[in-house]
Amino acid sequence: MSQTHDDARSRSDDPPVRVTIVLPCYNEEDHVVDEVKRICSAMDASGYGYELLAVDDASSDATLERLREVAPLFPSMRVIAFGHNGGSGTVRRIGSQRARGEYVVWTDADMSYPNERIPELVAMLDADPETDQVVGARTQEMGSHKALRVPAKWIIRKIAEKLTNTRIPDLNSGLRVFRRDVARPYLRLLPPGFSCVTTITLAFLSNQHPVRYVPIEYAKRAGTSKFHFVTDAYRYILQVLRMVMYFNPLKVLMPPALTLLGLGAAKFVFDQVRNPLYMPNNTVMILMTGLIIAAIALLADLIVRSRESA
Repeated sequence: MSQTHDDARSRSDDPPVRVTIVLPCYNEEDHVVDEVKRICSAMDASGYGYELLAVDDASSDATLERLREVAPLFPSMRVIAFGHNGGSGTVRRIGSQRARGEYVVWTDADMSYPNERIPELVAMLDADPETDQVVGARTQEMGSHKALRVPAKWIIRKIAEKLTNTRIPDLNSGLRVFRRDVARPYLRLLPPGFSCVTTITLAFLSNQHPVRYVPIEYAKRAGTSKFHFVTDAYRYILQVLRMVMYFNPLKVLMPPALTLLGLGAAKFVFDQVRNPLYMPNNTVMILMTGLIIAAIALLADLIVRSRESA
């Protein structure tokens, strides 16, 4: 009885939960305990009340067993087990929806991100009410297929910067902290895969939520990478276009529409100089295609505006 009373009193003395850390875990048996220790040590020293949601995404190794073995040593950690593999985006979405803290942290369990700096990022957000998200911007690329990843990510990032009119040092960093209430309307948009981090970045930027970038070191990941270059790069590009279309379709559709209309008008003038009063079929097709895309762009923008005012 006295032990139970002491435990209840110690829990009541704990600071209220202000930070929720969502940690997706998939086949990380060799290092997941070290990652949990690193995160909890940093947060215990920070003074912030926190909870660590360690979500096992139906690992095929002993990741879940390792987490459950050490769970009694980390009272702020909750172990959640998925029945089937949902992807890191699904883990982050559900973890963020279940979060009790006003600040939500996303990171990975592969020892690649400097998770000892999580309290520092939280403090930056806590001290600046004008900022809604703080992102750890990686200073180097350490992933596999580096020769292909670097230029591909640069192209995707430049597309995102052009479409959002914002400088983005790191579009898909896995280490970030944001305000739970600001992010809540956008959680339903998160895809199940890696592009969820791109999605939350673009959702904030497209809706004028200030995002701050902090340079961080990025280490070579422990274990085997789950990133597949061709399929995941393709999904990143689609997700960038999808998110900007969702919030600002004119950015995506109006440039090609105006380009086609300009080409069609120039060709019409050229055709009239060569053969007055005659308009070739290809000129008509160029002009009509431009008009159709422009009409779709205006209709999509009307839908977005009506959705925002609803």
